[in-house]
Amino acid sequence: MPWFEDLARLTQAKTPLVIATLLKVRGHAPRSPGAKMLVTAEAIYGTIGGGNLEQLAVAQAREILAAKTRSGPLILTTRLTEKDSGEFGVQCCGGEVEILLEPVYPLRPAVAIFGVGHVGLALARILSLLPITLYLVDSRQELLSPERLRPVTLGEAEVKVHPAPILEGTVGDLPRGTHLVIMTHDHAEDLYVLEMALRRADLGYIGLIGSPVKWARFRQRLCEQGFSEEDLARVTSPIGLPGVPGKSPEAIAIATAAQLVGQLGLEADWNDPPLPKTPSRRL
Repeated sequence: MPWFEDLARLTQAKTPLVIATLLKVRGHAPRSPGAKMLVTAEAIYGTIGGGNLEQLAVAQAREILAAKTRSGPLILTTRLTEKDSGEFGVQCCGGEVEILLEPVYPLRPAVAIFGVGHVGLALARILSLLPITLYLVDSRQELLSPERLRPVTLGEAEVKVHPAPILEGTVGDLPRGTHLVIMTHDHAEDLYVLEMALRRADLGYIGLIGSPVKWARFRQRLCEQGFSEEDLARVTSPIGLPGVPGKSPEAIAIATAAQLVGQLGLEADWNDPPLPKTPSRRL
């Protein structure tokens, strides 16, 4: 099956993958420039030459897929020489190749806002401008009325509204990699959502609104419940980029949105810097 048919099938199934392309060949190599291979967490489609060359690309691609934050394209430079054994064997074609690794994430990045009060609504309005899936969760159904949320629904985001008097099920149902911002009207609800989030190892950014004093109290409670320092290190509190002035809902929302954008891994702009290169590695 041609690689583009595999790509269409995998993207339709919303399977994250990396496209590995043989970008440049200097000297001799098993395949010519343009050869492609698709790598998912579980499978490989096509080939760029086999052996250590290919297995190195597969390993690097799966590192990219396993990362908690999305990354852009990467260029991997490798040498085909018998002088040094490669991690996956020896290839002695005598050439040098560059492999372009391009991550493809068919699923939109997702953000869940728990608590759609003044700050939550302001944050939702900003995030709605981005190509993401936006979950709005609140135990107060009146705050999720169509009239109140209408400005949020006019942007590019896919908005999913969850009136949830019981929040545990909502946290458990969020897609893998979802970023959470916890800002409910009730500190008991905040702590409960935070507990449920920390029990999932596959979530992204976990932000908790509040002062350092609030976070210190939450830390103590969470430690008493058996959460480790490694677990607590996953929490960002207070939220928002430091140095952004103001305590209005809009100012807090702007600072928090700016902090989140770096986590979302949205498509890079054409004016971004050149692609990063990994150090050359002998094969």
